[in-house]
Amino acid sequence: MTSGPLEGPLWGQNERAGYSSGMLNWIPRLQGRFIVFDGPDGSGKSTQFRRFSAWLKSHQLPLTELREPGGTPIGERIREVLLDVAHEEMTITCEMLLYMASRAQIVEEVVRPALERGDLVLADRFISSTHAYQGSGGGLSRDAIDHVGQVAVGDLMPDLTIIFDVDQETAAHRLNPLLDRMERKGEVFHSRVREGYLELARREPERVAVIDARSDEDAVFELLLETLRVRLEAMPKPAIKQGSSAPRVARSSPTSS
Repeated sequence: MTSGPLEGPLWGQNERAGYSSGMLNWIPRLQGRFIVFDGPDGSGKSTQFRRFSAWLKSHQLPLTELREPGGTPIGERIREVLLDVAHEEMTITCEMLLYMASRAQIVEEVVRPALERGDLVLADRFISSTHAYQGSGGGLSRDAIDHVGQVAVGDLMPDLTIIFDVDQETAAHRLNPLLDRMERKGEVFHSRVREGYLELARREPERVAVIDARSDEDAVFELLLETLRVRLEAMPKPAIKQGSSAPRVARSSPTSS
């Protein structure tokens, strides 16, 4: 599959980023990959998710989008429970297990079939979020999370996780004032969450990339494209079992964080 001519409504994004058609030859390398966007609440991750998704569709790349928790009928019901401010008494272990339950369902129902078709799977959060929020933020051990994660997803891990990193002041200005249960956990908690993401990147540099997301939306998007280009060109091509397909969305209306 080739990237095709740089035409359509998003041409200006390519031009601003300094990309010619020859410099976009890394786009086909996304096919059959599993890419995760992650980061603290207020990082702008979901804004970049929507923008990148639209950019990919302009290049006719086979795409399956999903968000966590959610992405399936079962997962969406779990999401309602997890984010409901009425459930303040939920323990951190219960919280982690519910996230993993939603994840187990979407991996079998959506992610594996999409990768077998040769789609790019683009996810808004994955296990990296559990390590940051329930691990670093909530105090659960890395071993406990890894053990349950192995049960939930087996060996299916992202090819690359992009962490959108921001300081707490920037994040606070970006958050919707109507905070959900996770967003309301306080400054100390979210400071630990941010450090958890950065520690994950230090621990797994080959699988995790950090982007400074404090700048404006256009600048962050340009940095995202360049980061993906560099990382993908260093990866071996994935084995794709079938040809391309139309874009798919797994009940994914990512949040605005």
